[in-house]
Amino acid sequence: MLDLVVTLLIIALIAAVLGFGGIATAAVGIAKIVFLVALVLFVVAAIAGTMRTTI
Repeated sequence: MLDLVVTLLIIALIAAVLGFGGIATAAVGIAKIVFLVALVLFVVAAIAGTMRTTI
């Protein structure tokens, strides 16, 4: 999932250099959303892992 974030940020960088402002803005926005989803999933997994009891 973080690979997708890096890919979108590279696309945004290339689009910004070439002058495609709308595409760059959209790619950065999508990258932010995917990053936040990955961060939330990580936090949920970390909390679930600490709440697990070992038998």
